[in-house]
Amino acid sequence: MRLHMLTRTTLGIAALAFGSLCAQAAEYRTAPVTIDNTGHLTTVGGTVVPYKEVTLTAQIPGQVKMVAGREGDPTKAGQVIVAINDDALQANKRAAEAQLAAAEASLRNAHVQYSRELWSPRTGQTTGMGLPSMMDSFMKPFSGQYAGRDDPWVRRYADLHGQAKGVDDARTAILQARANIDQLNAKIRDASLTSPFDGVIVKKLVEIGDTVQPGQPLMQVAFTTFLRIQAEVPVGLVSSLRIGEFVPARIDIGAGVPVQARVSQVFPMADSSRHTVTVKFDLPSGLPGGPGMYAEIMLPDPSSRASALPTVPANALVWRGSLPAVMVLKDGTPTLRIVRVGASLPNGRVTILSGLDGGEQVVLQDEGAANVGPQGTMQAKGNSVTAH
Repeated sequence: MRLHMLTRTTLGIAALAFGSLCAQAAEYRTAPVTIDNTGHLTTVGGTVVPYKEVTLTAQIPGQVKMVAGREGDPTKAGQVIVAINDDALQANKRAAEAQLAAAEASLRNAHVQYSRELWSPRTGQTTGMGLPSMMDSFMKPFSGQYAGRDDPWVRRYADLHGQAKGVDDARTAILQARANIDQLNAKIRDASLTSPFDGVIVKKLVEIGDTVQPGQPLMQVAFTTFLRIQAEVPVGLVSSLRIGEFVPARIDIGAGVPVQARVSQVFPMADSSRHTVTVKFDLPSGLPGGPGMYAEIMLPDPSSRASALPTVPANALVWRGSLPAVMVLKDGTPTLRIVRVGASLPNGRVTILSGLDGGEQVVLQDEGAANVGPQGTMQAKGNSVTAH
C-alpha cells in the first residue's frame, strides 16, 4: 500500500516537473537554425552621403553682409542663406535707369523731328551769305550751272532718311540702357544666394564681414531626408549588380545596424587608376545617424562558388556589447552563445559564420528584449534567464 502511494507521488512530481518545463519552453518563440546555400559575399566599404548636396559659391566680389544659420539648421527652398553687399550695384542700376530715361526722351524728340520733316519739309537752307531761303531759291538756277543740278526730291529723301536715322539711334540707346539694367539686376540677384531645395546646412564656410571673390565656396546645403551609400566597387563585382535590386549592408552605428540597400546608380566609367566604379545605394528612411558615417555593403562575388552556411532570423540576434550572440534553447533553457555574423540575406535571415552547426532552436527576440547585461542576463517576457 505504501509502495503504491509512493509510486503515485513520484509520478505526480515527475508530471509537474515535465509540465513546468513545457510551460517554460512554451513562453519563448523559437525558430530552427537552417543550412542555406549562399553565394560568397565580398564586403566593400563606403560612406553615407546625402541624397543630393550643393555648394553655393560667390558670383560677385564683395563683403558678406548676412549668413542665415549654422551647421544643422534647416533651410527652405528659395530662402536667402548668404547675402553679399550690393550697394555699388544698386548705384550703377540707378545710373542705368537715368540713361534709359534720357534715351526715351531722345526717342520722343526724334519722332517729333521726323514728323515735322514728313509733313512740313524744309524748302531750303541758309547760304554762307546769311540770306533767307527765298533768296537761296532765286540763286539756285545760277549756282546750279557751276555746282551741278540740285534735285528737290533727292534732298527730301535725304532729309527724311536723316530724321529716320535719328529715331533708330534713339531706339538703340534705349535697348542698350535696358540691357545694362538687366545685367545689373542679374548681378544683384547673384548677391543673394538662396537654397535650391528644403534641406539642412552641412557646412558654413564664411562669416559676416568676410570679403569674397567670384567662385569662392560659401555654404554647403544637403537634402538629408533620404540617405545613400556611395562606394567604390571593384570592376569585377559591378557586373553582378542590377539597378533596383537589394543588397545587405551595415551602418556603423553602435554595434552596427543591418539594412537592405537598393542599387540606385552605377557610374558609366571606371576609375583608371584604382579600377573601381562608383556605385550609389539608396537607404531606407528613418535610420539613425547622418551623412559621413562609415558603411559596409555585402556584394555577391560572381567568381566564387555558393557555400552552405547556417542561417537564423535577424530577430534572433542579441548583442552583448559589440559581440553578436543568439539564445539557443536547450532542454527548455535558453543559453547564450556567441556567434560570428555574416551577411544579411534578402529573406530576412542572417548567415552565421561560426558558433552554430544547424538544427538548433534559437529564441526569437521581441522588440526591446534583445539587450544583454554585463553579467550575461537577459530579460525576456518577464523571466530572468541566466546566460551560460
